[in-house]
Amino acid sequence: MRRLLQDSIFQSEILCRRLPYGKTTSRRHRGVSMLGVIGIHVGSQYLMNPASNAHLTALFEIATRFSVPIFFFISAFGIFYNMDLSKPFSYSQFLRKRSRAVVIPYLVWSLFYLVHDGWLYGVGFPAPLSLLSALFFGNAKYQLYFLVLLIWFYLLMPLWIPIVKNIGGRGLLLLFALQVAFDYFSSFNVAFNTMVYGMENPILKSFLLYRLNYWVMHYVFIFVIGGYLAVYFDTFREFMQKHRTGIVAFFAASLAALLGYYYFLLTFRGYTQMDAINTAHQLCPLGIVYTLAASLFFFTIFTEQTYPRTLDRLLSLLGRHSYFAYLAHPFFIGYMMLTLEHRGIIMTAPKAIAFYILTVVLTIAAAVVFRRLGEKIPFLNSITIGIYPKKNKRGSA
Repeated sequence: MRRLLQDSIFQSEILCRRLPYGKTTSRRHRGVSMLGVIGIHVGSQYLMNPASNAHLTALFEIATRFSVPIFFFISAFGIFYNMDLSKPFSYSQFLRKRSRAVVIPYLVWSLFYLVHDGWLYGVGFPAPLSLLSALFFGNAKYQLYFLVLLIWFYLLMPLWIPIVKNIGGRGLLLLFALQVAFDYFSSFNVAFNTMVYGMENPILKSFLLYRLNYWVMHYVFIFVIGGYLAVYFDTFREFMQKHRTGIVAFFAASLAALLGYYYFLLTFRGYTQMDAINTAHQLCPLGIVYTLAASLFFFTIFTEQTYPRTLDRLLSLLGRHSYFAYLAHPFFIGYMMLTLEHRGIIMTAPKAIAFYILTVVLTIAAAVVFRRLGEKIPFLNSITIGIYPKKNKRGSA
């Protein structure tokens, strides 16, 4: 296993060096985002301890809140970075490519979790209508809704292209304001949410109750600005070089503000830790600001700063396997939690930190193993992470 990890680190470093300028940044970005997502889900398990430490909860559940929306930022950046906007857009070709990369792995992992969890927890495989509902809303496992949102972003690609091409500074400011207003209404409007929970029509109630799983409107701003900065990457690069200190300060201030809001809810509003993290999340106004600041911050430090060789190789490893890790980590969290429950072990703060580290290590190790197996059995990589063997000049694999 150690040799596999070492070889994968070396391969990741070589691939990272070959990527175009900006792509290396995206790879590192994805790795950090994946670590944040795992932190959120480990934090959810830690909160089962009634005596959970509020500061560790803040690290797991507040400081990491940039993780999910930044994936949309990175996805848009990657799409538009490689797109020639002067040429006609082939919608069908785009969807075929993205279906192979996202839709197929989404369906495979969804079915895997439905079968596995049905067997493990004795609930069986869902009925046809329940299966369709789980697949549409991304409810087969708690992390899969992200891919449903991403698929909807892809389906609406003809809308995003003219927006990214024509939007300017004022347009981005207006879009940001609209994003804050919409997310605030969706998350905090009492009358609207009371109406949703009180609905008697089960179908309509599901479509509104799970709106966060497929309404792209919740993340339009971060997706559009990711595409915009990719199109004007040279200008963006100059901005990062000139305003590095300001970007770092913006990130620090936004993080402090979001953490301050969390502690305010705990101290002065009497919120429980669970209630506080469900209020100071990525869709609250401060959370949206924090997401923007984190996107700029990580792009700046990953693009305009060199790192020691070991750290650079580690970031490359995490980035290369971030997709598999994102999809697979609930599997390891679930079994480790069952082990703790079976032995009557309460997840204290030190155990939660160890739990997090072990989850990351096991998930990345599994990703390395599956990637290696996929090199011998290409079908495995294609269905799990949407990577297909490259074709030679004659068009054969």
